[in-house]
Amino acid sequence: MTLPSGLPLEAVTLDALRDGRLTADDLRATPETLRRQSAVARAAGRRPLAENLARAAELATVPEETVLEIYTALRPHRSSAEELEQWASRLETELTAPLTAAFVREAVEAYAARGFLRSDERAAV
Repeated sequence: MTLPSGLPLEAVTLDALRDGRLTADDLRATPETLRRQSAVARAAGRRPLAENLARAAELATVPEETVLEIYTALRPHRSSAEELEQWASRLETELTAPLTAAFVREAVEAYAARGFLRSDERAAV
């Protein structure tokens, strides 16, 4: 197994970190690692954890700025149902994250039931 920089896994040492031979990308969980962890969690009967890890695998390749935009959009009263549906569509088609798109659509239903969606009136302001 190699790191994103091409170094072998065995190169992850404190000395390598101190010398600047490792980057933050080298230490991040890869989509493959997250999918494997999801499979282990599912086999252990930990369905919610498995689903979270599967969504994390999808988002691991999405730019950080985009993930933060989605996070902000999902905060209560920040988005209308239409805006969240736009995010779900983008996740599904452009970002290849269908599980996360389904999660956003579930959030729309839950937010609507609890009054957490921004109304169209407030969206125009």
